[in-house]
Amino acid sequence: MDGKTKAIVAHLTLIGWIIALVLNQTENKDEFASFYIRQMLGLIILSLVISFIPIINLIGWILMLVLWILSLVGAAGGELKPSPFVGAYFQDWFKSL
Repeated sequence: MDGKTKAIVAHLTLIGWIIALVLNQTENKDEFASFYIRQMLGLIILSLVISFIPIINLIGWILMLVLWILSLVGAAGGELKPSPFVGAYFQDWFKSL
């Protein structure tokens, strides 16, 4: 499986993210796939945090959907595009993946 396919699979729910992570660790590690695996881990954690804050819950979920779509479009287009505002942090925090 190539890096672009693994990056797209990482966007398909938590199970897809786990599959992409395992495939990227067992096969030749692809930097493109690793980039989007880190992005999606950050978005998953951020969405969990937002779900526990009642005041910004609806707006937060809409924002998360927009960030997810932008990330998916970047992965499908073959570009390394970090998520706006938080993507650079995700790359730094999860650089071991």
